[in-house]
Amino acid sequence: METPGSQTSLHRANLERVVRAVRMAGSLTQADIARSTGLSAATVSNIVRELKESGTVEVTPTSAGGRRARSISLSRDAGVVVGVDFGHTHLRVAIANLAHEVLAEDAEPLDVDSSAGTGFDRAERMVGRLIAATGAGPGKVLGVGLGVPGPIDGESGVIGATSMLPGWVGSNPGKEMSERLGVPVHVDNDANLGALGELVWGAARGVADLAYVKVAGGVGAGLVMGGRIYRGPGGTAGEVGHLTLDESGPVCRCGNRGCLETFAAVPYVLPLLEPAHGPGLTMDRVVALAREGDPGCRRVIADTGRHVAVGVGALCNLLNPRVIVVGGEIAEAGELLLEPLRSALTRYAIPTAARHLTVVKGALGARAEVLGGIALVLSQTGEPALLPGSAPGIRPVL
Repeated sequence: METPGSQTSLHRANLERVVRAVRMAGSLTQADIARSTGLSAATVSNIVRELKESGTVEVTPTSAGGRRARSISLSRDAGVVVGVDFGHTHLRVAIANLAHEVLAEDAEPLDVDSSAGTGFDRAERMVGRLIAATGAGPGKVLGVGLGVPGPIDGESGVIGATSMLPGWVGSNPGKEMSERLGVPVHVDNDANLGALGELVWGAARGVADLAYVKVAGGVGAGLVMGGRIYRGPGGTAGEVGHLTLDESGPVCRCGNRGCLETFAAVPYVLPLLEPAHGPGLTMDRVVALAREGDPGCRRVIADTGRHVAVGVGALCNLLNPRVIVVGGEIAEAGELLLEPLRSALTRYAIPTAARHLTVVKGALGARAEVLGGIALVLSQTGEPALLPGSAPGIRPVL
């Protein structure tokens, strides 16, 4: 038995600190580990040697600052994690190992009007198929990170009334999928997972304070403060899409009038262009036409950027983030959206907050949320299960 404060207990704690740092970063040099954990270089060297001998980590030659170094990553055989992204019109699944390598990934259309049960059936089949494709054996799945386009009650895990999937309201996807797959399932809204994805893999790597603003079927923000997702006590933090722009404006799905979402979300933006381009228009097509110089599409995208600036300005004034990452379908317009957004931001953000703010397009595109699901599992997986001599404590699956 370990005694609190004993050398054995301290050593165990240091092992966990090193594994935690590597787990979240994917790979780090020994110098990076020392800086992020506060441990001495000699202690890190000894711990890395022990973890390598036990098969917990892998060490590969690399370079840092022009000098030879060693890159430390968790063993590729230590287990796999799953990301599942239920979107307004799609289902995407990805499988990755603990070294942050994506081993398998696929996506397929999802009928927004389908029931939750139908969605769970399809996700279960896709996860099973992709797990089999990776060759991961029973007991190697550490968990699933699942995203949905709507608020999740932090206590019950139930999907809230403003979800983009109306047939899913009141369902508990975490409980349902955990029972189906036999592993822990962590659930969050799509904007939070987009923020995690960009934080770990994308445009916000190394940034501790940021907001990921997703503009797609709805408008929402994932908030990262001090390197951690902030959800609020009810799980609804970041709902910038329901800031009021016009009290006499269109009725929003939340029941209010003139929300930001009714001026910027895809279902409200596309009808503006149908008189000129006909029905069946998609946001991908609008972005392509705008890049080709179509004046109407350019105007609508620019106006959307100016509307989104209201929400970004509110985030800027309240939270003072360092980076705003813009994602979602319309973000593929790049500077056609971001330049008007930055220009309008001067009207809504106080200068001292805006001065330190960088607004960028997401680097991961449509993959941000599913990779964020993987990052969510990595953030929730305890180090004890990964340390030498520890039982994984996970049932065989699939």
